[in-house]
Amino acid sequence: MRKLASVLILLALLGMASAQVQVRWFVGLGAGTDEPVIVAQQAVVDAYNASQNEIRLVLEIVDNDQAYDILATQIAAGNAPDIVGPVGIRGRSAFPGAWLDLSDLIAAANYDLNDFDPALVEFYRIEGQGQIGLPFAVFPSYMSYNKALFDEAGIAYPPSRYGDPYVTADGEELPWNLDTLRDLAMELTVDGQGNDATMASFDPNRIVQWGFGVMWTDIRGQLTLFGSGNFADADGNAVIPAHWADGAQWLHDAMWRDHFYPNGPYGGSDLLAGGNWFESGNLAMAQTHLWYQGCCMFGLQDEWALAPMPAAADGTVTAKLHADTFSITTASRNPEAAFQALTHLVSPEVSGVLAAIYGGMPARLSLQDAYLDSFGAEKFPTRDIDWTVVGDSLAFPDNPNHEEGMPAFREAEALYNAFHQRLQNIADLDVAGELATLRAEMQLLFDSAR
Repeated sequence: MRKLASVLILLALLGMASAQVQVRWFVGLGAGTDEPVIVAQQAVVDAYNASQNEIRLVLEIVDNDQAYDILATQIAAGNAPDIVGPVGIRGRSAFPGAWLDLSDLIAAANYDLNDFDPALVEFYRIEGQGQIGLPFAVFPSYMSYNKALFDEAGIAYPPSRYGDPYVTADGEELPWNLDTLRDLAMELTVDGQGNDATMASFDPNRIVQWGFGVMWTDIRGQLTLFGSGNFADADGNAVIPAHWADGAQWLHDAMWRDHFYPNGPYGGSDLLAGGNWFESGNLAMAQTHLWYQGCCMFGLQDEWALAPMPAAADGTVTAKLHADTFSITTASRNPEAAFQALTHLVSPEVSGVLAAIYGGMPARLSLQDAYLDSFGAEKFPTRDIDWTVVGDSLAFPDNPNHEEGMPAFREAEALYNAFHQRLQNIADLDVAGELATLRAEMQLLFDSAR
């Protein structure tokens, strides 16, 4: 009798397992492939599977070096996973058309989006593709500035909140925009004799301190200072947005005429720590992402603080964003079940845990204060940093993003990177002419990829 009962229980369990819908979670296009992280992710999966009996979430880990090829092969073979993530902008842009529009699923579930900044939800609404993901982990950008260099020059600090003016040492209020930033940056750029870049005696061949720079990003990332954009339009044609053309000239002038922005030779020098400009202590202001504070500023002894991004000429404020999400593939056999599992991964209870193990800030507004308090205490326990502007910057993401895809992406990237090299290294560059050539070269490339 006891044996019969055991058999019946086993059969019931087998029947329950067979009734479960399997949802495959593919990890490899971004973070998540390191051994300690794999263990933490599996714990999330095991807890979810134990919490209900309708869905069985299955974790698939693929090494990042192989993940792009393996996912492409799976999709082509009709064996696509259901959920992919965490995946950044560049990763998901490598698979255009592969991501399900979640709009109907969000509406059917009456899913609550109120815990996300509306601009961040919109960030994942891609023209021609729809709502391809939900906000999950973010790395906002903002201004970091070296307080010691401002103090040495007797210059007032930048504002600490979006919408506030810049208030000079004399009490004059100025708009916090690129014009004001340029003026400050020139005063904060100094040669070996102590002359700043506003003085006739300034020697641009002996600069030892610079006013402003944007580090560790390509030309598209730098041009977001002037607004969002891309080198390809919605129809796949090559374009140079007008505000980006103006921005490229502004950057070249900043390097070679006004000298407050490190050019190519200076940018790789020991004076600027071989590229880690802000940590060198010789750059007064920099646009940085949260990941930079978390990895690369521990050698800077000077006091530093954070400020909002300045407005462009038209008043637009853009704080370029790095962000990870989870997406459902269009080839998913069980999109409704996949959406249930996805919403679990981005739930308040789980997303904070996952974002922490991936090294990102939770996109949920309700989790950010606690995260930033913990981040500051762990990374900079002896500094008193106001982190408010980090979360506030999420209201100004670049959309389209500076890592957005385009036809023949790798070849197009090589073309605009070559333009960027010339911008940084040729003092008398014809910027407008070079941009016209870049557009023509990319158009030929895009046409060949159709």
